[in-house]
Amino acid sequence: MTAPLSGIRVVEVGAFMAAPFAAMQLADLGADVVKVENPAGGDQVRAIGPFVAGHSSPFARINRNKRSVALDLKSPGGVAALRRLVETADVLVENLRPGAMRRLGLGYDDLKKVNPKLVYVSASGWGQDGPLAGLPGLDIMAQARGGLMSVTGSPGGEPVKVGVPIADLVCGLYGALGAVSALHARALTGEGQHVDVSLLESAVSFAIWEAGKYFATGEVSGPLGSAHQSTAPYQAVRTSDGWCTVGAVTPKTWHGFCAALGLTDLLDDDRYGDAHDRHGLRHELIPAIEAVTTQRTTAEVVAALDAHGVPCAPISDYSQVFNDEHLDRRRFFWDAEHPGMGPVRQLGSAMRFSATPTERGAAGPLLGADTVAVLRECGLPEQEIDRLLAEGVAAQSPTPLESS
Repeated sequence: MTAPLSGIRVVEVGAFMAAPFAAMQLADLGADVVKVENPAGGDQVRAIGPFVAGHSSPFARINRNKRSVALDLKSPGGVAALRRLVETADVLVENLRPGAMRRLGLGYDDLKKVNPKLVYVSASGWGQDGPLAGLPGLDIMAQARGGLMSVTGSPGGEPVKVGVPIADLVCGLYGALGAVSALHARALTGEGQHVDVSLLESAVSFAIWEAGKYFATGEVSGPLGSAHQSTAPYQAVRTSDGWCTVGAVTPKTWHGFCAALGLTDLLDDDRYGDAHDRHGLRHELIPAIEAVTTQRTTAEVVAALDAHGVPCAPISDYSQVFNDEHLDRRRFFWDAEHPGMGPVRQLGSAMRFSATPTERGAAGPLLGADTVAVLRECGLPEQEIDRLLAEGVAAQSPTPLESS
């Protein structure tokens, strides 16, 4: 069985998160992803630890299932080689600052002349146009300007960002979805197109509840800790040894919740008649609930709620997540081989296909590991490849960085 995007070639010109994460999704789906990196060090994530046998552990994960070509795109020879590579590509994904690729002669208008069928995905902080387009934009800035930090954390507390780089990662997901959608459109029209995704708009796209409230009433949402915006109980509650999350917002689950915890007296209180009313009385409802849950362990609370069909879950740290029995039985985690690190444990794809499973290949490649092979595939003569290598425009691993 082949993966869904088998036969599709993707060229990635990216660093850190958004473009590499987008390209990783496409690689997981079976695309041949060629990661183009600067010969002088490559993607900056290669220099970010922790390190195993001298290799970046994060890089080996976000760049799995890819091949690496080391080209200096600031040189005419490197630009010419990339253009040759684009002739064979279906998709290009990049996340340089807007205008940078164009200044190199590698913008969408430049490359569609080389390959009119090319799908060109640009990920950036603020988008390819607009007043902010030329400014640097990182995940935390997108979370800040995009409103996420205004609703994250506890009321009255200091600003808090989401614990993972959510704007970066979802921008990558939108980029991958945009690429696949544009490929489908190309199958109908025969032409490629430019896909523009930004961290800012990715962050704002999450504001479903907040937009519903503001555009209906003018009310501006604020941080609620772990509580839901409009229903209760739907949040984390304390136990004797930690925390667990509960969601008893329908009549059935509310009755099951009260029965499981011996809080049937709450059922007789008309003030708690529906989830919206309970939300307005959280200040007294949650302490009443925690008076009971803090007398039991997290495992005991979860078991009692599970027995009554009430949605709940313990709050796990990542040592528990990465050893979770459910995820293990679903074979979510898997090992990818790396020439220097050995087996590298990977997070699985969140997409599960019944007929065309996702790719489980190698860990992130050594810098320039596939330079010669890919340039040969593009039809570059051996003497031209040798010249690029001799001039330092291209590089083939092992490099000093990788062999140290």
